[in-house]
Amino acid sequence: MSEFNFQAIESKWQKYWSENQSKPDSLDPNLFYNLTMFPYPSGSKLHLGHWYTFSGTDMFGRYQSLLGKKVFQPFGFDSFGLPAENFAIKTGIHPSDSIDTNVKVMVDQVKTIGGMFHIDPKVTTSTPEYYKWTQWVFLELFKKGLAYKKEALVNWDPVDQTVLANEQVLPDGTAERSGAKVVQKSIAQWFLKITDYAEELLDFSDCNWPEKTKLMQTNWIGKSTGSTIKFPLKNPNQDLTHIEVYTTRPDTTMGVTYVVVAPEHKIVEQLTTQDQKQAVTEYVEATALKSEIDRSSTETTKTGCFTGSYCLHPITGEALPIWIADYAIASYGTGCVMAVPAHDQRDYDFAKTYELPIKQVIESPQSEQNLDSQAITDPGILINSSEFDGLSSEEAKIKITEKLESLNLGQAKTNYRLRDWSITRQRYWGCPTPIVYDPQGNPVPVPEEHLPWLLPTDVEFRPTGTAPLAQSKELLERTERIFGKGYTPEVDTLDTFMCSSWYYLRFPFTDNDNQAFDTQHIDNWTPVKCYTGGPEHACMHLLYARFIHKVMRDLKYVKSNEPFQRLIHQGLITKDGAKMSKSKGNVVSPDDYTSKFGADVFRMHLAFQGPFEEGGDFSDGGIIGVLRFRDKLVRLFESSSTCNIKDQEAYDFQINKLLEKAHKDYENFQFNTVVSSLMEFYNAISKTGIDKKGLEILAQTLAPIMPHLAEEFWHTNLGHTNSIFESIMPQADTSKLVKNTIEMGVQVNGKLRGTIQIAPNADQETAHQLALESHAKRFIEDGNLVKTIYIPGKILNYVVK
Repeated sequence: MSEFNFQAIESKWQKYWSENQSKPDSLDPNLFYNLTMFPYPSGSKLHLGHWYTFSGTDMFGRYQSLLGKKVFQPFGFDSFGLPAENFAIKTGIHPSDSIDTNVKVMVDQVKTIGGMFHIDPKVTTSTPEYYKWTQWVFLELFKKGLAYKKEALVNWDPVDQTVLANEQVLPDGTAERSGAKVVQKSIAQWFLKITDYAEELLDFSDCNWPEKTKLMQTNWIGKSTGSTIKFPLKNPNQDLTHIEVYTTRPDTTMGVTYVVVAPEHKIVEQLTTQDQKQAVTEYVEATALKSEIDRSSTETTKTGCFTGSYCLHPITGEALPIWIADYAIASYGTGCVMAVPAHDQRDYDFAKTYELPIKQVIESPQSEQNLDSQAITDPGILINSSEFDGLSSEEAKIKITEKLESLNLGQAKTNYRLRDWSITRQRYWGCPTPIVYDPQGNPVPVPEEHLPWLLPTDVEFRPTGTAPLAQSKELLERTERIFGKGYTPEVDTLDTFMCSSWYYLRFPFTDNDNQAFDTQHIDNWTPVKCYTGGPEHACMHLLYARFIHKVMRDLKYVKSNEPFQRLIHQGLITKDGAKMSKSKGNVVSPDDYTSKFGADVFRMHLAFQGPFEEGGDFSDGGIIGVLRFRDKLVRLFESSSTCNIKDQEAYDFQINKLLEKAHKDYENFQFNTVVSSLMEFYNAISKTGIDKKGLEILAQTLAPIMPHLAEEFWHTNLGHTNSIFESIMPQADTSKLVKNTIEMGVQVNGKLRGTIQIAPNADQETAHQLALESHAKRFIEDGNLVKTIYIPGKILNYVVK
C-alpha cells in the first residue's frame, strides 16, 4: 500500500521500545537469557548474514516475551584483533579511534532491525572497563595452575607476524586471515591447560546442541585408548635412557622396524651422532619451513634423516634405527613414533622411500589390502609375533600391554588429540597479559588493584617479528615503578578468544565495577537459555567457553556445568546459489531493501527464505509478495476491529490451528512456516470472518516477525496501551481442532466441480443430497449417471456420460 508510511511507524516504535526498555531483575523467575554471538565492529554496513542472524535471534526472543518470559537479549562488540590493527597500519588511525567510530555506526545499524536488543557498549572487549575482567579471568587460571609458559613450536604467520592457533590455519596450510603460507617457529608462549578438562568436555549431557557440533568437538578432542611403550637406547647416557611412544595399536608392536622422532624434539641433539650432525641440522632447518598441516597430511611425501643412533625393541631386544621425519610432530603424543610399516600407511611410504624393513605381523583374511602396494591397516590375527601368534588384534592389545608392564617398559593409557590452548599473540591490538617478570625471569601476576593493566599507546603498529609492546617505554617504566628495578613486563597480548570465552557472564553485570560478574546472582542467568551463532565456531569459541565455564565452576563462581543450554546455528543465505562475495558481485545490501520496503518486510522476507538453521537462496522477487501481504494486513486491521463470524466452527478451527502451529514453529526456529501459517490464516478468515479476539491473536502471532507493524496494530487499531510484547499469546484449544465437518470436493468424471461441508462419517445419501445443493448439481444432472464412488471423509466422484 503506497500510502503506508512504514518509516514513521518503525521510527515511532523503535523510539518507544528504547525509552521503555529495562534489564530484567536477577531474581525474576521468568528470566530468559537469549544471546547471539557478538560481532566484530568492522565499520562497514551490516551485511545480509548479520541481518539474518540478528533478526532470527530477535524473532525467537520476542516470541519468548509473548510467553510471559522476561527476555534479556544483550548485544556487544568483539573489538580486539587484527582487522583494526591492520587498518591502523594502513591508515595511521589508532585502533581505539577506529573501533569507537565503528561501534557507534553499528549501534545505529542494529537499531534499524527493530530488535529487542539491550545494546551495551560496555561489553566492547577492547575497552579497559571490559579487558580489566578478561585479565582477572586469566589471573584466576594462573592461580589455579591452569596457565603456564613454555617454549613450543607454533604456527607463525609471516605476514601478520603473529602466532596462529591450529584452528586459524586452513587445510592448505595458509593463514585464515592473511592467506600467507604458515611456517613453524619455536617461541616461548602462554598456554591454558584445557587438556585437564578433555574428558569432561566430551560430556554433552547438559547441552541441547546440534549433533553435528557435538561430533565436531568430540573429534577435535580426539580421545583414544592405547599404550605407552619405552624403547631403551642401545647406547644410553645419564640424561637419556629410552624413547617413549604412544600407540593405539599395541597389537602391532612386534612389527616395529624403526623409530621416528620429531625433528624439533628436544632429544634430537642427544640422539645425533657426530657423523650425522650436518645432515640432521640441515634437515631440521628445512622442516621448520613446512607447516604442521603439510606435515600431518597423508597426501604429501614424507621425508626424514637418520640420526646415527639405535634403540632396542622392548620385547625382542632387536636394534632399531632412530630417524627424524617430518610426519612426527613434537606436540602430538610424545613426539616420537614406533614405525610399523606393514600396518601404517605413512610408515609404509617412508620405509619404501628409505628401503627400511617391512615386517607383517597382522593377517586379515577378509581384507583386500595387499602389502605389494599399501599397508595392511585392518585388524586381524597375529602372525610372526612369537608368543602372541594366533591372538586377535583386540586380544593382543591386552596381552602385549601386560607383557610390557611386566618388563616396566609400557602401560595402558588414554590419550587425547586436544592440546593445550595457546593464548600468546605477538600483536598490539589485544588484551595485555597481566604478568611481569622478576629480575630472575620468574612470572609475577599483576595484583588486582593494578587492573586494568593498560595497553600502552607509545607503540608502533607495524609488524617487526617481535611483540609491538616490547617497544613501549611507558610499559617498562610503569612496571619498574610498581614492582621495582629489574622487573620487566610481558609484552605479548592475549588471544581474542580469551575475550569472548566469558563475555556472556559480563552482560548482566556491566554496572558492577567491583566484580566481573555477581557470583551471588550469576546462577539465575546461566546457563544462557539460547545461544545463536555460526557453526564455524564449534572447535574454537564454543570449546573455549565451555572450558572457561567449567573452571569458573570449579573455582565456585558458578554452579552450572555448561555456559549455553541450547545452541542454534543459523544457515547460510546465498545469492543465485552461490556464497556472497564482492568478487562475485552478488552481495546483497540490506539497506537497499529496508529503505525501500521497511525493516518489517525485510524481516519477514528473510524469515520466509527457509528454516533458520538451513538458510536459503535470497530472491529479490519474493519480497514483493511479502509487501503485498503486509498491505493486506494493514487493510484488514484498518477496516474494522470486529466483524461478524460467518462460520464459528470453521473459525475456531482456523484460529487454534494457527496458534498450535505458530507455538511449535517459533520454538523450533521454523520462522518460514510461521509466515506460511499467517498467510493461510488470512485466506481462511476471508471466508469465516474474524472478531477482535482473532485480530489480537493475529497481531501476536505476527509480532516476532513484524514487530513494528504488530505494535501499531495493537495500539492504534486494537486500543491497547501497553506493548504487545507485554501480552501473553494464548495456547491453542486442542478441542477446537477436532472438526465436526470437513470440506470435501465433489468430482464429476474426476474433475472438481464443487465442494460440500459434511461430517467425516456421513453416509452416501447424505453426501449426494449435499452435492445436489452445491455448484456440482448441473454437472451431475446434465448427463447419464453411470456410477457413484464415495469414500466417507475423502472423496465423492460421479461417473456421468
